[in-house]
Amino acid sequence: MGSYASMFSSTRMMTSHGEERRAYWAFVLPAFLIYLFVMAFPTIFAIFLSLTNYKGGALFGPKRRPVSIVGFQYYKQMFADKYFWLALKNNLWIVIISVFGQIPLGFFMAYLIFRGMIRGKDFFQTVIYLPCVISTVVIGRLWKAITAPNGVLPDIIRLFNPTYVAGNSEHPMIAVLLVILWMYTGTYLIIFLANLQKIDTSVIEAAKIDGASELQALRYIILPALSGVIVTSAILAISGSLKSFDLIFVMTSGGPAKQTYVLSIYMYDTAFKGAPNYPLANAVSIVMCIISFALIGITKAVEKKFGGRE
Repeated sequence: MGSYASMFSSTRMMTSHGEERRAYWAFVLPAFLIYLFVMAFPTIFAIFLSLTNYKGGALFGPKRRPVSIVGFQYYKQMFADKYFWLALKNNLWIVIISVFGQIPLGFFMAYLIFRGMIRGKDFFQTVIYLPCVISTVVIGRLWKAITAPNGVLPDIIRLFNPTYVAGNSEHPMIAVLLVILWMYTGTYLIIFLANLQKIDTSVIEAAKIDGASELQALRYIILPALSGVIVTSAILAISGSLKSFDLIFVMTSGGPAKQTYVLSIYMYDTAFKGAPNYPLANAVSIVMCIISFALIGITKAVEKKFGGRE
């Protein structure tokens, strides 16, 4: 009887384990297949194309064009192109203005609202966040009109400098960086404000009663509590900065004289303008991914060394 009960218990355990495995794969498999087709396969295929001499046309079927592996030829061509380095430099400027501009500004304004240091916080919050809900194309067209030679901004500058000639700026990227700073700061305002509201204000008030200043409460209570949010915001800023395309494409299309080139526009022009060079365009995309992972890795390492626990 004991042997029968033991066998029955073992069978039930095996059945339960099998049901758990089937349920696990039923939930995981759809997402895993979507990931393979949407993320993994395009990435692997891009790496493959960057190592070939593919110039367009069918890759499969009876009318396919012959494709051969040429190794890192197009990577060498990319690194020898001065416009690649110009685009990379502009992308790094966008990363800097995003990580060290948008995030601190967004946190500062969220902190002011959270601590009740300003009046009309609902209006203030709405105005700062408003650019985030407007189409990027609309914002690009708007700022293109504002900064045009006969636009509002040159007219204002001429009030103070009558000899100013619009379009002769040696640093056209500055206008793009200012628009990016203005446009996306509201995103981090909302992120930080939402997470600041999770902090128990009684802890901050108790620290103030014990003699802590506002700056000390910020440094020892609030910032450690938000370390994970800060890292997540930095990752969002880095990934968004490296794929910047629509705003700059609408505002400048990479001009004048490619001075506002970024890697995404460089890749677009390589793949779709003139004679298409798909291997070079895919090489650019792979390098963009590598740079993104490297910067995110540095961010995580800094957070691990200096950050607190959320």
